[in-house]
Amino acid sequence: MARISLEEALERYGIARWGDGFFSVSRQGELLVLPTREPRRAVSLPALVDRLRAEGTGTPLLFRFPQVLEARVRELADAFAAAREEFNYAGAYRPAYPLKVNQKRVVVETLFRAGRDHGMALEAGSRAELMLALGMGLPPGTMVIVNGYKDRRTLRLAVLGARLGLDVVVVLEKLFEVDRLLEAFADAGEGPLPLVGLRTRLYARGAGRWWKSSGITAKFGLTTSSLLAAIERLRAAGHGDRVRFLHFHLGSQIPEIRRLKAAFREGARTWARLRKMGVPLEYLDVGGGLAVDYDGSRTSSDASRNYSLEEYANDVVFFTGEVATEEGVPHPVLLSESGRALTAHHALLVADVLGRIGADPPPPEDVEVPPDAPLVLRELATLREQIGAKTWREYWHDAVEHRDEMVTLFNIGLIDLPQRALAEQLFWEIARRALAWARKERTLPPEFEQLEKALHEKYIVNFSVFQAAPDHWALDQLFPVVPLRRLREEPTVRASLVDITCDSDGAIERFIDVKDVREALDLHEPEGCPGGRPYDLALCLLGAYQDVMGDQHNLLGAPAEVHVTVDEEGNPRIERVLPPEPAAGVLADFGWDAEELAARAEEALRGRGTAGVDADLLADYRAALAAGTYLSPE
Repeated sequence: MARISLEEALERYGIARWGDGFFSVSRQGELLVLPTREPRRAVSLPALVDRLRAEGTGTPLLFRFPQVLEARVRELADAFAAAREEFNYAGAYRPAYPLKVNQKRVVVETLFRAGRDHGMALEAGSRAELMLALGMGLPPGTMVIVNGYKDRRTLRLAVLGARLGLDVVVVLEKLFEVDRLLEAFADAGEGPLPLVGLRTRLYARGAGRWWKSSGITAKFGLTTSSLLAAIERLRAAGHGDRVRFLHFHLGSQIPEIRRLKAAFREGARTWARLRKMGVPLEYLDVGGGLAVDYDGSRTSSDASRNYSLEEYANDVVFFTGEVATEEGVPHPVLLSESGRALTAHHALLVADVLGRIGADPPPPEDVEVPPDAPLVLRELATLREQIGAKTWREYWHDAVEHRDEMVTLFNIGLIDLPQRALAEQLFWEIARRALAWARKERTLPPEFEQLEKALHEKYIVNFSVFQAAPDHWALDQLFPVVPLRRLREEPTVRASLVDITCDSDGAIERFIDVKDVREALDLHEPEGCPGGRPYDLALCLLGAYQDVMGDQHNLLGAPAEVHVTVDEEGNPRIERVLPPEPAAGVLADFGWDAEELAARAEEALRGRGTAGVDADLLADYRAALAAGTYLSPE
């Protein structure tokens, strides 16, 4: 097998770019995870998978590395600390984690523990998320930001949070919420009340897939006139002194720094002018938008960003400080809701390749087409033999014409099935040879672009796109895909991926690339893994949104989940293994009772076959109800 260098391996899949120091390749060609970014503490992902398989936990496996979350919190806080020092910014900075990004317990608790010394706040966008925050046992003084639409019960919960000693901020999104909040305050009796925040709707607009979150037509936020009206109502009710917080949001995954700069300027100016009007604002929340470089291109593509974390922090601090100083008001306490940037890198899915789908294999070189065979078959055989550097384009056109003629002849009964099969094999072999010549051109001729796509292999992978990466299916979001092994072996196959759902949309046919979006990935023959191991692929950067938004299409539930840390000596520790969601649990979500289903099957089978065999089949049925929903090697 052809070997490639370590640098070539890293470059082929873009690992050094999108990995952000958390991923690498070993000298043996294995995918490594570096939870602390220290090479001496690298974890071999294939070794973990082998260990789990030996212990009875098979793929697909969702891996979490909590230490990556801790590192991301530190980096975000350090970037803002450096920016505040560089620009002599007098206000503090507090990271805020939006619970909607990933509500998994290990994620929320790890982030809050890592961010507590930095004053981390939690943002709740729904009543259930607020209930989660209130029940976590947060230390007094923790800020909880209540966003989203709110009813009376939600506002009463916000009052409860204030009584628990938390710094609850109710952010008003619409003018009608002012009256609801005032009613909640009136019903609260004696005791602490939440602070009030206002979400302003900026003219500055975001970019990328989530740009609709911003601009004057956004779903959330107060227009300038509504902002001023809300302040007057609160003042008239005697609660104007509680308005301490201004919030804006440009959208998620903003790839262009110029869009962010415009928002920072406008938001800071709004905060400063309100402060000069006597509104006792203290906090400015610049919302989300800090993007993740999913494709490693460091550009303004939807799956990337053309700025660094340091540049982002510098711009927030510089523009806010500049405007506040110019307006003669104090520097606000800054918050950012960088949930995607905090969580994306910490989770990945490992799934095994089950098989492949491809065009017909080429016929044997010595295959003979009888002299009395239909003319179309003999013509295809001649084209295959004679195609070359000067004839490939013409012969490809001829092959397409003969292929169509062959189908017509078959439909009227003049060609039998074996002849049709041979004609198809000859056609696809001509296609491969023509494409090989076409690829030698400076640019691939347009008519061969679709042919190249048609000739890609399709690897069948043991996972569900809808469960693992719903944003890829719904929004064409790109995620890096990398083989676990053989990364220093020259790939020989170009393939896209299809999952095991019974849905043609259950596929990954768009892959990351530095210059473009690729329609196929360079992979290896799946049968060539050492020791007869499965050919495993890692779908990376799934920690933001994906595993809390995944659905149960085809009744495929959550895969097994593994939490991994690494100690000071570089030894990986499997902290926890959560079993896959059982079929019975998935069925229950849709109103089906597993015991009732098993009883009905048993009743229907009674007296229909061999008693011993029937008992074994029913036992298999019950075992399948208790097992996960993905395919297993048994």
